[in-house]
Amino acid sequence: MKKRIVLISCVSQKLSHRAKAKDLYISTLFKLNLKYANSLEPDGIYILSAKHDLLSLEQEIEPYEQTLNDMRAYEIKEWASRVLRQLSEIASLDETEILFLAGDKYRKHLLPHFRFVQIPLEGLRIGEQLQRLKELTG
Repeated sequence: MKKRIVLISCVSQKLSHRAKAKDLYISTLFKLNLKYANSLEPDGIYILSAKHDLLSLEQEIEPYEQTLNDMRAYEIKEWASRVLRQLSEIASLDETEILFLAGDKYRKHLLPHFRFVQIPLEGLRIGEQLQRLKELTG
């Protein structure tokens, strides 16, 4: 059976103090993405962080203000290369199913490197994503 990894993008709403990554991000969208990811019982759940690249849920970090939206194209490509390097240490990129709970900016330069990909919320606006996640997590 293929390994399955879920990647969730970071969000701007964070606690004001150091915390585990899974607790630092406090937006409803992030919390619902994490709940949905957990319900899938994947082999791993990681956070795509504009500042820290790939984060494990248990990794403790300080709050930060950084987003791919403020980065130049070459900086995003460099970020994606670092994320891919970290992911390749965890799993075989062409044998692992990657499920993205992340926007296009966070996916764009990662997608070509995977053979098995799912993007369950693709094309949905934030409100629609929230609605769909509520349905999926019941």
